[in-house]
Amino acid sequence: MNNKTLRTALLIFVGLVLISCAFGGGLAAGRYLPVSQQPVNMEVSNPDTPVTVSTPAGAEDATPSDLQTLFEPFWEVWSIVHQQYVDQPVDDLLLMRGAIRGMVDALGDQHSGYLDPQQYEDATTDLTGEYEGIGAWVDTTGEYLTIVTPMSGSPAEAAGLRPGDMIIAVDGDDMTGVVPEVARQKVLGPAGTDVVLTIRREGVDEPFDVTVTRAHITVPSVESEMLDNRIAYIKINTFGDNTTSELKKALRELLDQEPVGMIVDLRYNGGGWLSTSVEVASQFIGEGVILYEQYGDGRRDTYEAIPGGMATDIPLVVLVNEGTASASEIVAGAIQDYERGKLVGVTTYGKGSVQNFQPLSDGAGGLRITIAKWLTPKERHIHEVGLTPDYIVEITEDDVANDLDPQLDKAIQVLQEMIAGGTD
Repeated sequence: MNNKTLRTALLIFVGLVLISCAFGGGLAAGRYLPVSQQPVNMEVSNPDTPVTVSTPAGAEDATPSDLQTLFEPFWEVWSIVHQQYVDQPVDDLLLMRGAIRGMVDALGDQHSGYLDPQQYEDATTDLTGEYEGIGAWVDTTGEYLTIVTPMSGSPAEAAGLRPGDMIIAVDGDDMTGVVPEVARQKVLGPAGTDVVLTIRREGVDEPFDVTVTRAHITVPSVESEMLDNRIAYIKINTFGDNTTSELKKALRELLDQEPVGMIVDLRYNGGGWLSTSVEVASQFIGEGVILYEQYGDGRRDTYEAIPGGMATDIPLVVLVNEGTASASEIVAGAIQDYERGKLVGVTTYGKGSVQNFQPLSDGAGGLRITIAKWLTPKERHIHEVGLTPDYIVEITEDDVANDLDPQLDKAIQVLQEMIAGGTD
């Protein structure tokens, strides 16, 4: 990429950032970067030898006039790196991506970040319901990438991976100190290829290797079945492009069997599209506000229930846990505020902010940027607090090892008491 093309790409990127920030209440992160026009004295091996840093051609014209002074240091560094760094030539594309990443990281928001082209594709593909990998729900919030649960019929399940397995190496590369999201990217790969995962498992003395053959994975965003005693069970795994249509199909099939009550399982659902969360909540809440979206300048958008929900009257219990986040908390929070149903499990993750995925020009990747905070219908702000269930039920390691689910058991009990007219 030549300097002219690079400057053009950077200017386009900054314009897109400003557009995204406008949606976030006018909080702009800056535009573009000028170059110093003065020589810069550097500490060198011979201090008597002056070092001159030249300005990249056209840099001043490419920088908005009101930002030239602010961004002089950036262009100084850009020139110093190109003129003095020991290993030349440097990679301009990597420098550009590093500058973008540093600018977004400076916001101090764990939910905003720059994604390179492959990361952006992987992040947005997950919400379409298809990707290539091992087929497992994972937790990226801990020290290591950790298996939450293998998907039914997946390569991860066939290889014997279990909930709680920590991936401490991928293809022999130690993941200690590596951001779990980066480890997740390494696990992904073309269908038919093998990946060797080094696993640390509770109760097993030494780490061990598991070879998993990747496959094309179609993620079911909604799973459903009829439990005993005519109780309908729906598990929503994500809030993606196909979730609403899959949910409606599942509801039709279950309601045709005339269930007496329903359990909606939102455990380990990390969220997805805000619009999908409103559509999902509207299947269970007949009318009223689903959430408020609060911007930095005080503006507020109100999202109302969409008329025509299919399950607005049936007795309802919602399962939640520490992995219930974002869009799934929107649904659970609205159900709790309206006392539409009871929440069972443990306190949710507490992600009360809204992000946009903003693609950058020329396939340069994309930006995940926080644009607003959201509140429940009763104007509760749950960010870093979470939702407290009506019934607190923990799952122990022994429960997992023995394939027990006390949270589901409690949900069934609560639902049966609701149906019978009990209160606790």
